[in-house]
Amino acid sequence: MRESFDTSSRPQMTVWQKRLDRWLPGVLLAPTGLLLFGLFIFPLLWSLGLSFYDYAASRNRPPVFIGVDNYAALLSDAAIWQRFATTGAFVIGSVGLQFVVGVGLAFLLYREFWGRKVVLSLLLVPMMMAPVAAGAFFRFIYDPSFGVIGFITNALFGVTISWLEKPFPAMVAVILTDTWMWSPFVMLLVLSGLLAVPKHLLEMAQIDRAGWWLTLRNIVFPQIKPLLMLAVLLRTMEAFKLFDTIWIMTQGGPGTATETLSISLYRVGFQYYKTGRASALAYLMLIVVIVLSNFYLRVAMRQTSTNGGNESV
Repeated sequence: MRESFDTSSRPQMTVWQKRLDRWLPGVLLAPTGLLLFGLFIFPLLWSLGLSFYDYAASRNRPPVFIGVDNYAALLSDAAIWQRFATTGAFVIGSVGLQFVVGVGLAFLLYREFWGRKVVLSLLLVPMMMAPVAAGAFFRFIYDPSFGVIGFITNALFGVTISWLEKPFPAMVAVILTDTWMWSPFVMLLVLSGLLAVPKHLLEMAQIDRAGWWLTLRNIVFPQIKPLLMLAVLLRTMEAFKLFDTIWIMTQGGPGTATETLSISLYRVGFQYYKTGRASALAYLMLIVVIVLSNFYLRVAMRQTSTNGGNESV
């Protein structure tokens, strides 16, 4: 015997309840959306508009529309291209050294040993420091008079190196500081990839008596390659726009030896008060970062699709 259900006894939703269910999610998300728009999207659009104007925040006069003259002036300025070269040298040096040190530390910490957790915790401390504090810390370390490095070089070799007073040593000092701070980040990503390598693959390699190089090339490296690409991508983006550590240590000096694009952007916008040109320079930096990011992502996706095709075969 079938039971009959009386649908008329169910409570019917009124028109206002239906409208409330329809609009309630949007009403609840509206404050967050407005906050995101006010903090991120509006300043982005406002600075993009300012990049097409001759405008100085220190002057009490309206902006004058000049089209792409700010971009043309920047791209035709030899000093800006020199800042691009300086930034490129810093990014290549710091990211390359961080990659080598981070991967080396990850392989050292991959095996179990006594005190491994303590060592891992201590190695993560530099990454937790504020960049301004790290810059001030290393500025005193590199001081030729009472710095630790100056004392050691003087005691061992009888030579005192003015690290932050000469162009090449200043760039090396800034690169070493950034490497000290962010090599643990690369180490953490690579170590997580190493710990995720399937154990049965390594056991099979041992059974087949594969050497360490064949195991690394054919098993370990393909497994951790996406994380390696991610580490290089994230560190390249951060190093390209680094400001605070370099400013605290050298302020772009000596001369313009360590003046990266971020330092130049600060000078143009907040020392020379060329707000429109500074906005244009910021968007040029943004374009470079987007191009680099897309390049890394395309390489990573191409490698992933290649590996997937090989596995299917």
